Amino acid sequence: MQNLPFQVDLTGKVAVVTGGGGVLCSAFAKALGACGAKVAIINRTLEKGQKVADAIGENAMALQANVLDIESLKAARDIIRDKWGKITILINGAGGNKPAATTDDEFFDAQAKQVKDFFQLDPEGIRSVFDLNFLGTLLPTQVFAREMIGMPGANIVNISSMGAYLPLTKVLAYSAAKSAVSNFTQGLATYFAPSGLRVNAIAPGFFVGEQNRAMLFDSDGKPTKRTEKILAGTPMGRFGEPEELLGTLLYLVSPQAASFVTGVVIPVDGGYTAFSGV
Repeated sequence: MQNLPFQVDLTGKVAVVTGGGGVLCSAFAKALGACGAKVAIINRTLEKGQKVADAIGENAMALQANVLDIESLKAARDIIRDKWGKITILINGAGGNKPAATTDDEFFDAQAKQVKDFFQLDPEGIRSVFDLNFLGTLLPTQVFAREMIGMPGANIVNISSMGAYLPLTKVLAYSAAKSAVSNFTQGLATYFAPSGLRVNAIAPGFFVGEQNRAMLFDSDGKPTKRTEKILAGTPMGRFGEPEELLGTLLYLVSPQAASFVTGVVIPVDGGYTAFSGV
């Protein structure tokens, strides 16, 4: 387990992490477990989730569920509740992009041939990206948040993106979907504020994961032109490490540190959102 930036006492809390088998969310799950929470890793692929649960230990379990299938989410909720009781923390981490919703070009060129441009994006691919990121945040919240209301320290952390601030080239659908996640976070925070359920989000800067590695590095492991642009736009001049998100996560889930914090989207981005380019 990575070293934590500071310790938060989550003893007795029950946490759910969707997409918990991924690079960033597995780090989240491990951090919550190290702070004493019981952690349920929900992943579409059980094997990936089980590896994370095994790394955490006896206070973790892996469950196979699809964030777009409300019945599978309800089944997972019932298993968690029967074993550990009511859920206190929900990390909506499932998300991602699809090639079918990604253009080959950054800027439209009417003369370009054999290039997948905006006009050739697959509607089903676009819908899939929106569903995964937006509905994949909304549906788990519908399933898990109902019993979180009234639980001491109950809170939700959604995962937004740099694309929610300004759309990233090539991945317009993904950026728009993550923008919806940020807006949803603020709206839900307002809606649940009288009940005491807090809702916030983290917007990671650029991190290297399974989904974006091929876009950032070529087959020889050399940085692509896109990587050069990203790092040129990041004042700290590097990609983030998953462990560098943990301080923000632990702050947001801590009832002692963030009891009056709701509706915020915190960028952890090496200065990307602060940089004008000059």
